[in-house]
Amino acid sequence: MKQITDIDLIDLILGFSIMIIPVLLLLYYKIKLVKSILLAIVRMSLQLSLVAVYLEWIFEQNNAWINSLWVFVMIVVGASASIKRIGLNWRFFILPMFLSSFISVLIIDTFFLGFVIRLDYVFDARYFIPITGMIIGNSLNHNIVGLTAYFKGLSEKSDLYFFLLTNASDSKMALRPYISESVKRGLNPMIAMMTVMGLISLPGMMTGQILGGSSPTVAIKYQIMIMLAIFTGCTINLFLGILLSNRFVFDGYGRLKEGIFKGGNSQ
Repeated sequence: MKQITDIDLIDLILGFSIMIIPVLLLLYYKIKLVKSILLAIVRMSLQLSLVAVYLEWIFEQNNAWINSLWVFVMIVVGASASIKRIGLNWRFFILPMFLSSFISVLIIDTFFLGFVIRLDYVFDARYFIPITGMIIGNSLNHNIVGLTAYFKGLSEKSDLYFFLLTNASDSKMALRPYISESVKRGLNPMIAMMTVMGLISLPGMMTGQILGGSSPTVAIKYQIMIMLAIFTGCTINLFLGILLSNRFVFDGYGRLKEGIFKGGNSQ
């Protein structure tokens, strides 16, 4: 197998110089994003550097308990980030967000690692952690879009909701249009990406495997597998995030409780 070409420190520093182009464009048009972008790049670099250190150790240990603990941390961070980005109240949403991520990861990892790839050791860090991370990371983005649409729709179109609630046989029927719209918004970006994958873009996992020495055929099979895993995981996560949250945010009359949004009321 061909050895991947390493990037030394000097070349890595040189790579940062390409950021001069977007920074100059933003400065020229006086778009106030330079500080945020530079801060994001610094944080990304520091966080990934730390990841490189402890993932090396985690991979060497390859212990089921350690690997599971790391996945647990990823789930907690992902759930917390979703709540923070949407602007929801932790008191109502931390448990639903955690459970939706945990259940989706449990289903996807069990099926794909246990039955599709058929690993002898399902908790193998080289498969278990990266695949779970891709599922959680993608779910984070789609949850933010979907859940924002869901709760903003309920809050801004409360008259329509109460009309449906009054005329529907139960609250589930009244919520169905809002759930449908939020799921469409949450999943549409991924559906669009999947339709052009391989035509105008080469996905990151496939590119990484090819650079690592795998044959394009093997890389493509893994990419198809991981896209199916990500899409299914995101769908399960989004649906569960909505359905589990519903158990915490409505009162006995079907109204959104006060204070589900951070720093404000629901209505």
